[in-house]
Amino acid sequence: MLQAAPVQLKSRDGERPYHPDRELYYLTGATEPETVAVLTGGEEPLLHLFVRERDPTDELWRGPRLGPEGAAERFQPDECHPLRELEARLPELLRAADRIYFRLAGIHGDDIERHVLDALSWARARGARTGTGPRAVFDPGEVLDELRVIKDDHELSLLRRAAEVTVEGHRAAAARIAPGEGEWSVEATLHASFRAAGGRGPGYEPIVGSGANACVLHYVENASVIARDALVLVDAGAEMGFYNGDVTRTYPAGGRFVGPQRDVYDIVEAARAAAVAAVKPGCPVAAVHDAATRVLVEGLVALGVLQGDVEEIIAAEAHKPFYPHQTSHWLGLDVHDPGDYAKDGASRDLVPGMVLTVEPGLYFRPDHEATPARFSGIGVRIEDDVAVTNDGHEVLTAALPTAAAEVEALVRSAR
Repeated sequence: MLQAAPVQLKSRDGERPYHPDRELYYLTGATEPETVAVLTGGEEPLLHLFVRERDPTDELWRGPRLGPEGAAERFQPDECHPLRELEARLPELLRAADRIYFRLAGIHGDDIERHVLDALSWARARGARTGTGPRAVFDPGEVLDELRVIKDDHELSLLRRAAEVTVEGHRAAAARIAPGEGEWSVEATLHASFRAAGGRGPGYEPIVGSGANACVLHYVENASVIARDALVLVDAGAEMGFYNGDVTRTYPAGGRFVGPQRDVYDIVEAARAAAVAAVKPGCPVAAVHDAATRVLVEGLVALGVLQGDVEEIIAAEAHKPFYPHQTSHWLGLDVHDPGDYAKDGASRDLVPGMVLTVEPGLYFRPDHEATPARFSGIGVRIEDDVAVTNDGHEVLTAALPTAAAEVEALVRSAR
């Protein structure tokens, strides 16, 4: 059983833009608030959909609703009911199950949870003699996470389109970057480009971090003026058909990587290339991270930032002040899509249909005692979206260059 995501308020009666629950959308295509889907099992599985009725007054303010008739036509459930009937119909549906898949203590309130707990109590009292009724509640993610981690052809086409729009947004943003420009202006360019291409906008809050702001991994204030010779880390992805791009590039504000900036950039780019090359069926996902980490540590040793044997440095995690995050995450309907990264204590193997990011970086925080003065404030991350194919991989975002000279050219393109 799945519920729609709740409407969220910014303050008082001001609503945030509505985003549907991804699990509900994945199974049904439904996008309206308050929708409830109940999938019953047995010899003849049935999908029951409960939706809001038409309401001319509410539709005047918030736009048209499908209503039960429209939802039945669009989503083709086995049964479609007005939401007001949920209270009467749900207990019978729950008591007919031997297990319930429902996320307890979720974000949707306790109305439906009350029915789930009542069904469990009913089964405990009467089920022993009749052999009926639910005896356990499971998280829907136990089933859905594994389904969602493998993308079908339609999903891959949407992810390719999201990647295309994301790339165009980055090109526009790169051309906007210049000394004296506001980080917020670059962010606005991303928003405009994504929407102009038909997207819903950014799939997550864009990061436009110049100078030392690039060393804050989830910096989203985007409130500083870009300084001369600063690096500008832009992490942004477009949402298309509810699927997401997720791309990071690091651009030189002056159009050229200066001094140690180029040294750091080249190391991160080499790590990205090594990690992407590792992506193929049968490769443990942890090996993608390991490939990037080895190149980064070798680079830090070559720069004199770290000293010692590369293997020992990695084992001791002495590189963590400069590379504190993982190299990859799953990508799909959620920017950080669900799915386990390990099975029975071992890293899971990649298989065709998986889509993951590859995003190594190096960050030299000015306030960290391990940061050498000549690298202080330099932050570089380079991220691509990669699909696992039958014979290797497909870089969905390959149209946006990563080589230093080509990235410099993107920044200079509007001058």
